[in-house]
Amino acid sequence: MNNTAPTFARQDNLKFFRTLNSRVNNYFKENNIQKTGNWKLHLKAVILFAVFLTPYFLILTLGMPFWLMLLLSIVMGVGMAGVGMNVMHDGNHGSYSNKSWINKFMGGTIYVLAGNVYNWQVQHNVLHHTYTNIPGHDEDLDAGRIIRFTEHAEWHRFHRFQHYYSVFLYGLLTFNWALTTDFKQMRNYLKRKLSYGEPKNPKILWTTLIITKLIYVSIWIVLPMVIGITWWKVLIGFFAMHYTAGLILSIVFQLAHVVDHTTNPTPNDLGEMDNTWAIHQLYTTTNFAPKNAIVNWYTGGLNHQIEHHIFPNISHIHYGKIAKIVKETAKECNLPYYEYKTMRSAVIAHFKHLRDLGMKPELSV
Repeated sequence: MNNTAPTFARQDNLKFFRTLNSRVNNYFKENNIQKTGNWKLHLKAVILFAVFLTPYFLILTLGMPFWLMLLLSIVMGVGMAGVGMNVMHDGNHGSYSNKSWINKFMGGTIYVLAGNVYNWQVQHNVLHHTYTNIPGHDEDLDAGRIIRFTEHAEWHRFHRFQHYYSVFLYGLLTFNWALTTDFKQMRNYLKRKLSYGEPKNPKILWTTLIITKLIYVSIWIVLPMVIGITWWKVLIGFFAMHYTAGLILSIVFQLAHVVDHTTNPTPNDLGEMDNTWAIHQLYTTTNFAPKNAIVNWYTGGLNHQIEHHIFPNISHIHYGKIAKIVKETAKECNLPYYEYKTMRSAVIAHFKHLRDLGMKPELSV
C-alpha cells in the first residue's frame, strides 16, 4: 500500500461537478425532500433485520433437522448482506438520517455483521471513496497475490484460472472480517495515522475491537453450543451464513469497479491525477441493472454506484431519481457514464475482465 496520497486536479474546465451539484440540490429543494432516508428506508431496515435475525432465534428455540438449520443459516446470510448494504452502509455515510445519533447507531450495526466501524470507515469512506480504483491506494483492489484485479498487479501463472476460482474465494469476505482482517487493518491504519473524522484514541479502538469480537463470538458460536446445538453444526451454520453474505457482497462490489469499462488511473511522477475527483469517479465506476426493482431494493442502491460515489452523503433511496440528472450532465460535458442494463451482463463482464487480466500481461487487453 502506497502511503503517499495522490492529489486530484483542482480545476474542472467543464464545470461538471459545480453544475451537477447545483442541479441535484435543486431537485431536493424543489421537491421539498431531505437527502437522508425516509419511511421507505426504515421499513426496509425492519424487513432486512427480520430476515437476518428471525432464523437465528428459530434455530435457538426450536429443535430442527440439520438441513433446515443449514437452510436458515443461508437465509441469515442473505439478510446479513442486506443489512450491510442498506442499513449499515447508509449509517456510516451519515445518510440514513438527519440525526447523527441515529446514523451512529445504524452504522454500529456492523458489529453484528462481524465488522468494525473504525476500520470500515477508513477503508471504505476514506480510501475507497477518495482514491477509487487507484492501485496502491484503494484497498478494494488488493486481493493479495491470489486474484489480479488490475493490470498493475503482479502476474502469476495461476491467474489464468482466476475467472474460475475467484467466485469461490469471494464468499470468504465477511468470514475473514470475523477472524483476521479487522486486526490487521486496525494495526495498519493506526500505524499510518488514518481516521475518518476526528482521530480516535488507539487504546479505545483496540479495546472496542476486542470486546465486540468477544461479544460476537459469544452470540453466534458460544450461545448456540451452550443451549445444546452440536458444535460442528454451529460451525458449519456459521460458515454458511458468512459464505452466503460474503459472496453477495463481493459480487455487488466487484460489478461496480472491476469490469472492462472502468479504468485504473495512476498519478504522474508528481503524485497528481489527470482529473478532478468527481470526474475521476465517472471513469472508475459503473452502474448495473438500474431499472431492476429487486436489485435496486436489495443492494441498497449500490447498483447506482456512480451516484453513490459522487454523492455518498445522499441516501440510496434517492439514487434512482437523481441518476437521470447525473447521466444528462455527464453527457452534456462529454464525459462517460458507464452502466450495464442487466445484472447478468455485468456479471459476465466482470468475469470476462478477470479472464483477460489473468492472461500474461503482454496479452492482456
